[in-house]
Amino acid sequence: MRAVVFEEFGRLPEVRDVPDPEPAPAGVVVRVGATGLCRSDWHGWMGHDAGIALPHVPGHELAGEVAAVGPDVANWRVGDRVTVPFVCACGTCAACAAGDQQVCERQEQPGFTFWGSFAEYVAVPRADANLVAVPGTMSFTTAAALGCRFATAYRAVVTQGRTRPGEWVAVHGCGGVGLSAVMIAVAAGARVVAVDVAPGALESAKRFGAAVCVNAGAVPDTAAAVRAATDGGAHVSLDTLGSAETCAASVTSLRTRGRHVQVGLLPADRTPLPMARVVAQELEVLGSHGMAAHAYPDMMRQIDAGLLRPDLLVSTSISLDAAPAALAALSDGTTTAGITVITPQAGAR
Repeated sequence: MRAVVFEEFGRLPEVRDVPDPEPAPAGVVVRVGATGLCRSDWHGWMGHDAGIALPHVPGHELAGEVAAVGPDVANWRVGDRVTVPFVCACGTCAACAAGDQQVCERQEQPGFTFWGSFAEYVAVPRADANLVAVPGTMSFTTAAALGCRFATAYRAVVTQGRTRPGEWVAVHGCGGVGLSAVMIAVAAGARVVAVDVAPGALESAKRFGAAVCVNAGAVPDTAAAVRAATDGGAHVSLDTLGSAETCAASVTSLRTRGRHVQVGLLPADRTPLPMARVVAQELEVLGSHGMAAHAYPDMMRQIDAGLLRPDLLVSTSISLDAAPAALAALSDGTTTAGITVITPQAGAR
């Protein structure tokens, strides 16, 4: 098969022929119809993730058809249309037994702990625990956005953020996950303040229902602008970009007893936080790490009803050959309005 491969962190990958994957006894091989290009892929390519062994194929947001099935798989057949959370759970550890597969103690991740979906085919472990059915009415390009950015935003807003109707939600960074969070928070009945430096990203946020847009490059204090717009601070604030600046601004944007949700990956574990404010205002600081396969039905029902429109977030579709340059382009650090999807197979839908 053809795949995007890098042999050194930070060096431009190349598209080459590599051996086709084989399914594990409890796994499947998926013929990739579409796969998202995510900033997390960039972090992996740059060597920020300790679990990556070289040479490596990135890619963790995928959808396609089951092409081969291991002998121990009970619930899936060749030809089934599927997607998968970026956290592939073991299904048996204490976290999985509690229903928290997104923090599985023995988790694997396509594009990180094993070769990913920037390829024509990808092997997925423990299919019965991890695959999610994709209806025939949903395109692979839309479904590819669910496994990381949209599902991550859904859980961050609804489960971790506990967003309620009428609350103010601030979203710092309006790339794919940020715009997903805007859309989901609006659907939950919240009022949204969208924060970004790119006018195009803010226009998209406004189109998806943001009540207020703050250009972080045009104001002296982003957090103060959010507090002013929300009459004292957001009830929930999300850092969906992942930088020291956006993380601190998100925490400082909150009103008393507000909830900060960290979604974007931070390049290092030494990010300073305004902890005096956290203590004085009894703020909550929460992480959000994807969403388990069993939790997808509520989100899928809202998509089916038209309350959520992840299809509108897909802004660009590129070929596998264009993927290396597109991955490298994320190095400028800016958010890209919407989601870029790679289609490795001609004619996939």
